[in-house]
Parts: sequence; C-alpha cells; structure tokens
Amino acid sequence: MIERKVKSVRALERGLDVLFEIRRRRAASLHELHQALGLPKATLLRMLVTLASRDLVWQRLADGAYLPGTMHAAPHPQPDMLDRLAEIASPHLAQLSLDVAWPSVLAVPRLDHVEIIETNSSMTRLDSAHLGPVGAKLSYIHTATGRAYLAACDPIERAAIIARLRPPDATPASIAALDAIIAEIRARGWSSRDPHHIWPDRSRVDVVRDGRRSIAVAIFAERHPIAAINITWPARRMAVQDIVDRHLGTLQATAARIGRTLESTDTVFSP
Repeated sequence: MIERKVKSVRALERGLDVLFEIRRRRAASLHELHQALGLPKATLLRMLVTLASRDLVWQRLADGAYLPGTMHAAPHPQPDMLDRLAEIASPHLAQLSLDVAWPSVLAVPRLDHVEIIETNSSMTRLDSAHLGPVGAKLSYIHTATGRAYLAACDPIERAAIIARLRPPDATPASIAALDAIIAEIRARGWSSRDPHHIWPDRSRVDVVRDGRRSIAVAIFAERHPIAAINITWPARRMAVQDIVDRHLGTLQATAARIGRTLESTDTVFSP
C-alpha cells in the first residue's frame, strides 16, 4: 500500500478489532469481548449492532453469543454450513417465538442422533423448561424433532439410520411399530413424541418423564430435508391437538421460510 501522511480512523480500528476477536474465538459473549478488548460494553454494543447491520456478525438466540457472519465469507475456504444454517434460521426462530410463545429448537441430522444448532428458548418467559443447549444430542426415535427428519429423509438414508439404532434383540413387533410411526408422520406432515417406542435409544427416559410435549416438521431446501424444527410446551398446559390447531401452520410456514432463504443463497447445504 502506498504510504500516506494521514491518520487512521480509530473507530474503524476498534470495530475491526471486535470483528477479528469474534472470528478468532468463533463465538464470543459481550462480556468476553469486554474482557479481551477493554472496551466499554456500551461501545461494544454499538459496534456489534453496526457490524450486524452489514451481516458481518450475528447474535445466536440460544446463548446470546456473537458469531462471524457467513454472508460475506470468502469462497474458499467455505464457511461452516451449520453456522450458515443457524444464522439464516435465527431471525425466523425469533419471530416464531413471538408468534407462538412456546420455545423451539433447530436440529440437524448426525449418524445416530440429531444435534441442536439453535434454539429460541432464551426468549421464552413462560413456565416451559429451557431447551438445548446448542450441541445437545436428540434421539431420532423418541423426540418429535428426530422423528420429523427421520420421516422426511429418503428410504435409503432412513434405513441406514434405523440400522444404527436397532438393538440386537429388536423384535419384529418393535420394528413394525416404528414403521407405523414413520408412516403416520409422512401421511400427516408433522411429528410428535407420541406414541412412545420401546427401543432404549438416547432421550427415551427424558421424553417419558419430563412432562413436555412437542410437535416438529422437517425443513427442506431444493426438496431435500436438511433439518427439523419443533415447538415444545408443558403437557399440563395444552393438548397436542390444541397446539396443532393453533400453531402447526405457523411452524410449517417458518420451516418453509428457512428453506427458501437457504435456497436463495449461493451455498449448497450438506450437514
């Protein structure tokens, strides 16, 4: 760069320091940025709002952490696709919380579970239990979120997932029961935790005992399922059918908006 006898812009330098610190950490709270950079929190907040307005950072709903934005990431290396999906979904989850009041999670498929990558439960002030955290592993078989993805994926992928989860002593009746659950979900377009299944996969004890109910739907991009999103509430407050009547349309519309937003980017998503 040609040397010029001009001063640098201190405010810009500080803003870049904030951006680089978030990129270095990959996720940082306001307090962590305050400790690392020594800037007042009020100043940091103004900088973060400015950076967010340019899609250079975004704030995760689940824990309030600030993460690097992916919208302006360089083509190589590719941005982390899960971060991209969580960033795209986050404002839609925030609106879902306002529309429904009950908390939700966004989860993506793994080999033998689905993994939470974002949740709006921090926005909920009702008496539902906290959902998450990010990184929590949920059962394909015993949670509405896992079932939604399992029912939506293609038969080959579904068979491979079930083969990983099937216990050695699985009976023909238990296999048939799972097939019936999946068929019902596919027919109606949404999943729930009920009926319970007998296989001792992860989450089963929690699902049976935690006093919650959930419904969930898959998120599609380019007609392929990529994730699932749910609504969870205390069973004592509302029946499943009441939630379906009031909020299923909103949940489905949210999933569709996330999928369309993802399709409008240049990223090919593969969790």
